[in-house]
Amino acid sequence: MADGSITKRCGCREGGKRLGARCPKLRRGNGWNPHHGSWRYQLELPVDAAGGRRQLRRTGFDTREDAVQERDHARTLLDLAGRDEVLRRRIADLLQACKPNQPLPDRDHVARRIRADVPADNRLTLGDYLAEWIKGRTKLAPATRRSYQDHINKYWTPHLGQVALQELGAAHIESVFATIDARNAEILAAKASPVQEIRDAVKGIRTVGAASQQRILATLRKALNDARRLYHHKLVDHNPAESVELKSGRPPKPRLWTDAAVNRWRRTGQRPSPVMVWTPVQVGEFLDFAEAEDPELYALFDLAVHRGPRRGELCGLHDYDVDLEAAAITITTQRTSVGYQIIEKAVKSAAGDRVVDLSDESVTSLRQYLFRRAGWKVVAGHAWVDSDIFFVRKRDGQPWHPETVTGRFDRLVERSGLPPVRFHDLRHVAATLMLATGATIKEIQDTLGHSSYNLTADTYTSVLAELKKTTAAATTKLIPRRNRPKAA
Repeated sequence: MADGSITKRCGCREGGKRLGARCPKLRRGNGWNPHHGSWRYQLELPVDAAGGRRQLRRTGFDTREDAVQERDHARTLLDLAGRDEVLRRRIADLLQACKPNQPLPDRDHVARRIRADVPADNRLTLGDYLAEWIKGRTKLAPATRRSYQDHINKYWTPHLGQVALQELGAAHIESVFATIDARNAEILAAKASPVQEIRDAVKGIRTVGAASQQRILATLRKALNDARRLYHHKLVDHNPAESVELKSGRPPKPRLWTDAAVNRWRRTGQRPSPVMVWTPVQVGEFLDFAEAEDPELYALFDLAVHRGPRRGELCGLHDYDVDLEAAAITITTQRTSVGYQIIEKAVKSAAGDRVVDLSDESVTSLRQYLFRRAGWKVVAGHAWVDSDIFFVRKRDGQPWHPETVTGRFDRLVERSGLPPVRFHDLRHVAATLMLATGATIKEIQDTLGHSSYNLTADTYTSVLAELKKTTAAATTKLIPRRNRPKAA
């Protein structure tokens, strides 16, 4: 009995009682009747925690060989525990917990869990694994950790958290992105609705673009790679996220706010691209408006427009980084926020660590800012905080929070009546101005701190083409004509 018995039974009754193994129909001649009854096995298991005897009984097998194969598989699982009686008992608990129509656990799966010191009798779900995985990633940069955690909380745990890690497949993962795409379609349809209430319901709600979806998938792919590769996590044989293909995650290319694009935006509220760039004329209008309406941040906006530092680089600029005599700024650090908490760190790449030359106009703007800042300090008195940050608040000398800078910029743009751009788009504005003055792609790459020449060239090809068309049209209008040809 310790090795497990194999029997054949049926459900026939005689006199109200089951015949079981005594049914005469089970036999055909000297052999078994393959068309009647089913095979079963019974295996003695280790006693339970209270010392009680128990057996594993499984039935419904078409052939004796099938019953023998599963019985032997159960014995193999118990043998994984070796002489560890506690572990044998836990594996027995796992076997007894399997439902009648549920296959027994895979041997390699149980063996991996034993090596990883994960309870073999628990069904490890994706949600449980991801929670433990992110907890153990102690060396992640704060922004990366926040990104991973957001992806887990918003997408993977709500949709697939209850799926067993071993059962996770590409179809599960693809279903999440199908849900994201369906929600995107709902948002876009609502934004285009003629009903104001429907449009208001999705105001400020953004779709999840291709690049964001790639990052969401990358989080799961990294977590599952760790589950497969790391010694203490060898829980899966393969990574189903690697076989999932999404739409290209390349970011949209910048487009110029031409007259036609502005007119369409005023009529429909639609932008030709998520990334839009002001023309030089529009830049001038914005700077004039900002100088009059927000002198506290005007110099920061002016520097962003002309030289294109990132928001974090501007907010993290120190006094010693600004050399007005040499007409240059040195960018080595950035001041960013994760969950609104300020983090100061070095720039992301060697290309980001750079010296940016300033024009005479930019030097003048920054000198005027330093003059105003000195006056603010006198007025603030004891409330002023001396720091080595270059751009600070008027009331107390504290460094700017990056989110506050963005909020002030967005309100200025809205009040100015100009077509909308994001603060980050000011980098594209700076590149456009450099293109207009004949700068090379290499010069733009170095000024913006791009790590790749191809990235810079690919990003601004569309802007350059539109800029050339705009310049050609402006040049034509400079020539006086008695009978100017009309546009077709």
